[in-house]
Amino acid sequence: MAAKPTPGGADRGVKPARRPSPSIWHHARANFLTGLVVVVPTVLTLWLTWAFITLVDEKVVPLVPAPYNPRTWIDADIPGFGVIIFFVFTTIVGYFAKRVFGRQLIRLGESIVSQMPIVRSIYNAVKQIVETILSQSKTSFRQACMVEYPRRDIWAIAFVATDTKGEIMEKRGGEEMVSVFLPTTPNPTSGFLLFVPKKDVILLDMSIEEAAKLVISAGLVVPATKGEHEAAQRQAEARRRALARAAGAKNGVSKVR
Repeated sequence: MAAKPTPGGADRGVKPARRPSPSIWHHARANFLTGLVVVVPTVLTLWLTWAFITLVDEKVVPLVPAPYNPRTWIDADIPGFGVIIFFVFTTIVGYFAKRVFGRQLIRLGESIVSQMPIVRSIYNAVKQIVETILSQSKTSFRQACMVEYPRRDIWAIAFVATDTKGEIMEKRGGEEMVSVFLPTTPNPTSGFLLFVPKKDVILLDMSIEEAAKLVISAGLVVPATKGEHEAAQRQAEARRRALARAAGAKNGVSKVR
């Protein structure tokens, strides 16, 4: 009588197939993509910075009187000279704009601009954009959060702006609510203003910058959790202490010799 095969007996002599090792092309491709992540933002930042400096120099330097223009003395342009002149001029304008006489001139100029149908629309739009970008930190977002949008059980990243007040809160019967900004992907400068009950908002430990990266990357760049941050800090501290002990032991051996 043939012996019954034991469970799994047929597989005991079969070795699992080994996964093929990555090829040279695979390593080269991974290294290229990693380098691309580092090089592209750096080059783009330098290019935009240089383009801005060049644009300001081309517009401002020709307006500088000849006795104060570097080209008069050294027959060459100094990169960034126009940016410095623009910064000094803007600072002086801001100084006088804060004074009573300066505020009166600004009101007079705005009243003249308000009489021009097309110009006033452009002026008001640009002024609002600049004031929004250069707003003080007290008006910036307080914290990143999650809200259920566009329906229950679907969550979206948002930013807490402030506690809801005024008529909106009164119409809700005094319920505690927060005003949140829900950005769109991949352009977080546009989005939706939502008034959400405070109990329905989940606050996140990630910073505003980390949440913005998460939105811009469409979820590809996921920030580390608070526990991962703490673990990385503990590992860095442990490495620092180990290096300090190794350096101390090396110095002790040197002294003995």
